[in-house]
Amino acid sequence: MRCCHRLSAICKWKTRNLQEWNLQAKLPYTTVVRNMKANDQFVPKVSPLQRADVEAVQNFVTNLKRILVITGAGLSTESGIPDYRSEGVGLYSRSSFRPVQHADFLKFPERRKMYWARNFIGWKYFSSREPNQSHVCLSEWERAGKVSWLVTQNVDSLHTKAGSEKVTELHGSTRRVVCLGCDQVTSREALQERMIDQNPSFDAKPMALAPDGDVLLTASQVKQFQVPSCQDCGGILKPQVTFFGDNVPRDMVNFVYQKVRESDGIFVVGSSLQVFSAFRFVRMAADEKKKIGIINIGPTRADNYSHLKISAKLGDVLPLIQV
Repeated sequence: MRCCHRLSAICKWKTRNLQEWNLQAKLPYTTVVRNMKANDQFVPKVSPLQRADVEAVQNFVTNLKRILVITGAGLSTESGIPDYRSEGVGLYSRSSFRPVQHADFLKFPERRKMYWARNFIGWKYFSSREPNQSHVCLSEWERAGKVSWLVTQNVDSLHTKAGSEKVTELHGSTRRVVCLGCDQVTSREALQERMIDQNPSFDAKPMALAPDGDVLLTASQVKQFQVPSCQDCGGILKPQVTFFGDNVPRDMVNFVYQKVRESDGIFVVGSSLQVFSAFRFVRMAADEKKKIGIINIGPTRADNYSHLKISAKLGDVLPLIQV
């Protein structure tokens, strides 16, 4: 649904806050977020947003013409998708669970069974998540010409769902499945139907939601799960994502390096940058003396490189920024 007047929930919320802070701005947003209520279950606690923080972000954005945005799991927590590292609410804080390693997935059939059983149960939760107002803001910034490119570490495809088009999914997307034997790519939805056919009575109750389309199940729960193989060659099926221990394709890395060169600044939102795959682009930007801004709850690996760093909930900040 599109907003032909300025009475969408985003605009109402934005107007109220701008009036409180006596900031005058023309409201540019024309898209209504389908998931209007932010899901704070997986968002770390943070101090109340300060006017100075908003002004600092506004100045940073205003003074750049071509921003390369890097997003991480902290952007999608407000859509109800947990992350790994957030203090107190991230999966590493809540359990001893660790994501599957690339080598283990390839080598051990039982690890593949565990992964696909958890993913099968978790898919209905994960695939139903909608973009939040921060996803929508960034898509609007792209259409306004402010965002020259967006690089996301997330595998939920919520940026494209929100309307962003200039996007590199650095770690792939769980919405696609690839055969490791013949390289055929199919949709995750189609695989879900096959899984249902092969596992008609499998309905394990998850202990908790996990990131990346996963849930937590016990070994005994997945014992009877049947793992599908490629319909064409019988090969191993894997989500088209970069698992821990795997590498981002070199051509993708070189493409993003070029986008860094074409930008005049980097804006990191919702990422601690602990994974080198994204951190390297910030380091390159720093080497080239480009401006670097960061919004993330908690410290990041690039704090010492940044010209702007604030700790805030993204949905409180981004809708206030004018482009």
